[in-house]
Amino acid sequence: VQLQASGGGSVQSGGSLRLSCAASGRSFSNYVIGWFRQAPGKEREFVAAISGRGGTIHYSDAVKGRFAVSRDNAKSAAYLQMNSLKPEDTAVYYCGADYMGNAYYTSGREYDYWGQGTQVTVSS
Repeated sequence: VQLQASGGGSVQSGGSLRLSCAASGRSFSNYVIGWFRQAPGKEREFVAAISGRGGTIHYSDAVKGRFAVSRDNAKSAAYLQMNSLKPEDTAVYYCGADYMGNAYYTSGREYDYWGQGTQVTVSS
């Protein structure tokens, strides 16, 4: 599976962005799709994950209530809708794919494939 994240940009605090993760390859619905982010000088951190058929969704406490993860298996794509953005959300955002994984796992080590990342910058 190859992943490509897109949709990043620069917004003001309180704004919204929608990230996309496009996948190529087979059996997209067999993969948990996770979103992670990495701010300068910090470790990569879990943001959200969605199970293969979308029945299980998990968010970090930092984004719960503001972000929404979804997927469209017919299009082999996943999305991260980010609302009420804060300056502390500034980071490079990555999507990852975990074959037959568990959407409650928050470690990036569980993931088999990664996209290249897309920059999100939120100004105050």
